[in-house]
Amino acid sequence: MRDWPLWTLRRSALAYWLVVDAAALALVVWVVISSGQPTPEQVGRFAAIAGTAGVVIIGSSIHSHRMGESERNPWAAHLCYLTAGLVSLPCNLLVLLLFGPALHGVLAQRPESHRWVFTLSATALSVFGTRYLIGWANPATELIVMIGAATVLLIVRAALIALGLKLRSPAADRDETVGEPIDAVLGIVAVSIGGLMGFVATTTPVHALMAAAPMALLERAAQLPHWRRSAQRDAKTGLANAVHWDGRARYELAKARPRTRPMAVMLLDLDHFKKVNDQVGHLAGDAALSAIALLLSGTVRRGDLVGRFGGEEFVVLLPDAEPAIARSVAQRVRMAVADLAVATVGTDGNEHLLTGLTVSIGVATTDRFGYELPSLLVAADSALLAAKGCGRNLVEMA
Repeated sequence: MRDWPLWTLRRSALAYWLVVDAAALALVVWVVISSGQPTPEQVGRFAAIAGTAGVVIIGSSIHSHRMGESERNPWAAHLCYLTAGLVSLPCNLLVLLLFGPALHGVLAQRPESHRWVFTLSATALSVFGTRYLIGWANPATELIVMIGAATVLLIVRAALIALGLKLRSPAADRDETVGEPIDAVLGIVAVSIGGLMGFVATTTPVHALMAAAPMALLERAAQLPHWRRSAQRDAKTGLANAVHWDGRARYELAKARPRTRPMAVMLLDLDHFKKVNDQVGHLAGDAALSAIALLLSGTVRRGDLVGRFGGEEFVVLLPDAEPAIARSVAQRVRMAVADLAVATVGTDGNEHLLTGLTVSIGVATTDRFGYELPSLLVAADSALLAAKGCGRNLVEMA
C-alpha cells in the first residue's frame, strides 16, 4: 500500500480525495441498506436503460479495438444513462447503474486508479445530491425541474472534480481542471439525452431503446477532445509535444511583440542521462522523465508554457519575464531537479531510488534576440551548450 500512487498526492489533495471517496462509499452503502425492493415495473425500466447503455458502450469499444484506436473513456455515455436513472429509477437501482463506470475502470486497468475512483466518487455524490433535490422517493419530471436537475448535476460534478485536480496540481491551467468548452457542451448533450431517455422509460420502458443511436453518436463525439489532446501531448510526460509547443509559442510571441512584452525561452537538458538508461534501465529513465515533467510544471510560474522537445530535452516559454525573472525561474528549476528522488525499478527487478539528477539550462530573452522563435531557440541552445561546457548543473543566459 505504501507504493500506491495515491500517496504521492499533495497532503491537501490526498485529504480531499479520501474524504470524497469515503463520503461516496458511505452514501452508497446507506442507499443499499435503506432502500426497499423495487417493483417489476422499475426493474423493467432499469433493464431498458442498462441494456441500451451496455450495447452502445460495448459495441463502441469493439469497434474502437478493431480500428486500433487509443483507449477510450465513455464518460459522456455514463453521464447519459446515469441521468436517465436519476429521473426514472429508485435509488437502489440507481446504485447498480454506477457499476457501469466502476466496471469500466477495472477492466481498463487504468495506471491512475486512484483518480478513476475519485472521479467515480464525485459522480456518485453529484448524482445522489441531485436526486435529493428533485425528490428522493418520487423524482419530479416537470420540464423546468429536469432542466434544473441537469444543471445542478453538471455543476456539482465539475466542481468536485475540478477542486480535487486543482489541489493535486495548483499550477494546472483551467483546461486541465475544469475542461475545455467542448467538454461542457458534450456534458449538456449527455444529460439532455439522458433526461429524455429517463422520461420515456417512466411511461414505456421499451421505447428507451430509441436512445441507443444518439447515445452511440455522443459516445463517439466525446472521444474527439481526448484524441485531439493526445495529438498535442507527449506520450511519456504528458507535456506539450514539440509541434504543439512550437505553435503555441509562436502565437504568444506574436501577441507580445506589439506591446513589447518581455518574454524568455528556456531550454533544459538532463545531464549524463544516458548513464541512467545504461545503468538502471530505460524504464527507470522514462520514470525520471515523467518525474522531471511533473516537477517542471509545478516549479515554473502559472502561465509558463512547458514542452518536451524529445530525448531528455525540455523547453519553457516564459511570458512577462525580464532577464532577472527568467534567471530566477531557471535557477529554481535547477535546484528542484537536484533535490529530486525518483522511486523506480532497475533492470534487476529490485526497487531503486534514483537521485543525483541534474539539469543544464540555457535562457534567451526577447530583450536581446527579439520575438522570432527560431532566433530565441538558437540563442538558448548556445547558452545550454555553454552550461554543459562549463561543468553542467548550471544556468547560462544568452
